[in-house]
Amino acid sequence: MSDTVEATVESLGPESLGPYLAAVLGDKLKGYSAGIDMLTLEVERAAIVDVLAYLRDDRRCRFVSFTDIAGVDYPGRTERFDVVYHLLSPYTNTRVRLRVTTDETSAVPSATAVFPGADWFEREAYDLYGILFSGHHDLRRLLTDYGFDGHPLRKDFPMTGFVEVRYDEEEKRVIYEPVRLNQEYRNFDFLSPWEGTDYVLPGDEKATKQ
Repeated sequence: MSDTVEATVESLGPESLGPYLAAVLGDKLKGYSAGIDMLTLEVERAAIVDVLAYLRDDRRCRFVSFTDIAGVDYPGRTERFDVVYHLLSPYTNTRVRLRVTTDETSAVPSATAVFPGADWFEREAYDLYGILFSGHHDLRRLLTDYGFDGHPLRKDFPMTGFVEVRYDEEEKRVIYEPVRLNQEYRNFDFLSPWEGTDYVLPGDEKATKQ
């Protein structure tokens, strides 16, 4: 590659990269927006794998470093979840964010075929939000117990959960039981440390002098 072409490749920042990707990806993108230091791409759910592969392989992009996948929950929407991907190009020192939307039953194509490192991130999103990923070879819970009920990062998940687990000395095993907020171990002391003492604190003797 000539120096001129290489310089053109490296000069694509968030503002210039957006129109370029919109032109080459076409209807695979819903839209894009350029922030201060990052381009955000709104991607069609079915096209996410193709878009990720293009961003990795295209010489103007070279987003070869996969950073993470995160979920966001908006319970008031029909497609309540955002699935957000972050990529980095170490060649151009540029970051890009991709976002797709989905609901509780529609699966997002797994990114593991393009970025194997997406494996555990997709399992985490499934575990904590209930987001489904089609084509994932081992989609199961990662951070919670296998018998856990619900997905704890959903906005409508109860604050105290559904059940709690503890080790029972009598049964010699871990048992599940309804959540109880035990109070007997709580000891609230609302007294000020400057009141109620039976001795004079250093300096308080001055307050009694006329």
